[in-house]
Amino acid sequence: MDLWTAAQATILGVVEGLTEFLPISSTGHQIIVADLIDFGGERAMAFNIIIQLGAILAVVWEFRRKIFDVVTGLPRQREAQRFTLNLIIAVLPAVVLGIMFADLIHQYLFNPITVATALVIGGVVMLWAERRDHVVHAETIDEMTWVDALKVGCAQCLAMIPGTSRSGATIISGLLFGLSRKTATEFSFFLAMPTMVGAAVYSGFKYRHLFQPEDFPVIGIGFVVSFIFAMIAVRGLLKFIASHSYAAFAWYRIIFGLLILATWKIGWIDWASAAA
Repeated sequence: MDLWTAAQATILGVVEGLTEFLPISSTGHQIIVADLIDFGGERAMAFNIIIQLGAILAVVWEFRRKIFDVVTGLPRQREAQRFTLNLIIAVLPAVVLGIMFADLIHQYLFNPITVATALVIGGVVMLWAERRDHVVHAETIDEMTWVDALKVGCAQCLAMIPGTSRSGATIISGLLFGLSRKTATEFSFFLAMPTMVGAAVYSGFKYRHLFQPEDFPVIGIGFVVSFIFAMIAVRGLLKFIASHSYAAFAWYRIIFGLLILATWKIGWIDWASAAA
């Protein structure tokens, strides 16, 4: 493993960790940054599968107490049972649509131009959602109904389009459907666990031939870096939303997306070739 390869792994690990749970699209940032540093092909696919697990491990660690309480209380506590049922209901739409359309979406939509467009559109929707009057009926996760969970789960399917953001789709839809900001954010984190682990296991098995022993050091660097920076991002986001809206993330999405589209239109960066 040469120094540049290690640097690529570190850069992409940082990007994955910082963006996975922020409503700015980790997949979109990975596509753009990987294109800029020329890290692609089958090797990159195997790499991305593993570093996403590093990010999700950070959330598991951060919410380990809640997870422990749910697991131990599942046989006898109604709250634990309802929480688990809500997660199952919320994850099902993504499982069904993912199996049906994941390959087609990856083939036709995984390019910088799609990402930029989705970033801008998503940012505008976020601004609109934040400026609406919020009527909250679920202040905590334990107050969510199965209908709330199903609505958020359906909204999560939008994140199959790169640049939309899984966390952005689930958090903003949660706000629109009557969840408090804290509840929408925390449920997005918990929903990420089965969704991302399931997707990683499915992709890992499907593309198991891509994992080569010589790539393990590179993958290991990305995994560790992703875990560290995901932990920073999760803790930072929870503190941020205590006193702020998501408007800052919306404006970031819009500006970043327009910048990509502008550099493509002007011809400074040939994003269109990446989209081909």
